[in-house]
Amino acid sequence: MKTLIAHRGMSSLAPENTLSAFSLCKDHGVQWFECDVDILQDGTVIISHDDTLDRCTDKSGRLCDISSADLSSIDAGSWFSDDYIDERLPTIQQLIILANEKELNLNIEIKSCSASAKLSHLLIDNLISALKELNPERELIISSFNHLVLSEFKRKSPETKVACLFESHTLWDDWNSIIEWCQADYIHPEEKGLTRDMVQKFKASGIKVNVWTVNDLARANELFNWGVDGICTDIAHKFPSKYKAKQ
Repeated sequence: MKTLIAHRGMSSLAPENTLSAFSLCKDHGVQWFECDVDILQDGTVIISHDDTLDRCTDKSGRLCDISSADLSSIDAGSWFSDDYIDERLPTIQQLIILANEKELNLNIEIKSCSASAKLSHLLIDNLISALKELNPERELIISSFNHLVLSEFKRKSPETKVACLFESHTLWDDWNSIIEWCQADYIHPEEKGLTRDMVQKFKASGIKVNVWTVNDLARANELFNWGVDGICTDIAHKFPSKYKAKQ
């Protein structure tokens, strides 16, 4: 089965990591989306790639310095297009409601909290609590570049499938030990520098492989021919229907 995952939602068509971007997945026949979770100072789990507001909102500052009361005054859409003025940063609860309603599957990346390990622990706990509202029919992968965080999440939620994220320059020979340590179900390697031999080694170990971030259709086709299970892309709307329908 080929899996097409919309990176931060349909991020070429709507502001990344917003409810609008995720909703567009359904409109384009894409069943999976990827998003990022971080935490505010009051423990609210928020959907955001960055740990600051600067790049994708009309405000500046750190997420860990604001609370849920501030969210209604933060515009997360006008930077992208006038069509998305007053788009808000979603909470994890809003995301889960949308995923349930639209019948979408989720790859949630846990961001590494730069503020403190204490906040990372709170992020894990509050994420697990929120995910209890996700319909059991929905498929879910939790991923992270921080393998300490991922291992702790898996320890607390052993029934949830998890994925170890790797950049090309961090994908050393001990990848299999890290996978085992985290009890991971997936490896999510970077597309850059990925070879057929590497994919074969991953598959031979019995683990599933989802590759990020693939924005070239020919490269995606090559990777699928090598046996990868899925790809994460910014241009999911450009893929032919055979990648969007269940195989």
